[in-house]
Amino acid sequence: MEPIIELNEVSKVFKNKMAVDQVSFSIQKGEIVAILGPNGAGKTTTMMMMLGLLEPTKGSVRVFGKDPKEKSVREKIGALLQEVSVIDALKVREVIHLFRSYYPQPLSFEELVAFTGFTKDELQKRANKLSGGQKRRLGFALAMAGSPDVLFFDEPTVGMDVTSRKLFWNTVTELKDRGKTILFTTHYLQEADDIGERVILFHEGKIISDGTPKSIKARLLTQVVSFTPIHTLNMQEIRNIPHVTDVYEKDGRLYALTDNTDMVLAALFKRNLPIQNIEIERGRLEDAFEQLVEKREAM
Repeated sequence: MEPIIELNEVSKVFKNKMAVDQVSFSIQKGEIVAILGPNGAGKTTTMMMMLGLLEPTKGSVRVFGKDPKEKSVREKIGALLQEVSVIDALKVREVIHLFRSYYPQPLSFEELVAFTGFTKDELQKRANKLSGGQKRRLGFALAMAGSPDVLFFDEPTVGMDVTSRKLFWNTVTELKDRGKTILFTTHYLQEADDIGERVILFHEGKIISDGTPKSIKARLLTQVVSFTPIHTLNMQEIRNIPHVTDVYEKDGRLYALTDNTDMVLAALFKRNLPIQNIEIERGRLEDAFEQLVEKREAM
């Protein structure tokens, strides 16, 4: 199946600074892809090239097999960028109606309001009176106005409160169920872990890992076996188990760090220790990112 988006050896240079360095990847229809990395890693620059808002210095970007600047491509995509700019004098409802009028088959006004959670009072507000979070929600509505096949979200939940953030990601899941393809950049590693079916990790303009959150975390050197002691345990006894590198206690649970969870579990059962509620944690995406960066810098 031909990919919806394809980048081939793409680089972008700004005033002799390499912002994106020979990046290649493809996106298939229906994927939810998180482009992850710290500020300055090249995430936003890469997204801007996919949107046709920046021209690559080298390499090629294709969306639906075409140049992303073509009109036929732009009719099929929607974008929520970091800066949301609209006509300040218009009310929220007027802005949404205006953007819907640009498309031949837009989403209904009612559907856009439901997706973004705007109240009747908020719909009557003028754009210049909106809070930062409300502007992000309005930007989300405008990105979806044309019922696009592909959605690009650049740091979408910055400025949103907890309720708005939850509504946003619930909506993204619903859009996925409708067959939409979704790419989002974020520096919130937990969002990428929870929402992304695939994560592309950027560091200093390069891709350092590409895969599912589970597969990236599975490559971690350090994993965790945690459990609740039925009564007080000698921490040193846990530390003495082969392959345990450290032990700590948090909220009544003991956490044993290890590079071999199978061996640690076998040792715990063999010793018949008074423990319960055993869990294995493959680590966090944040841990995986830190290890990948450290490994790269040591090369």
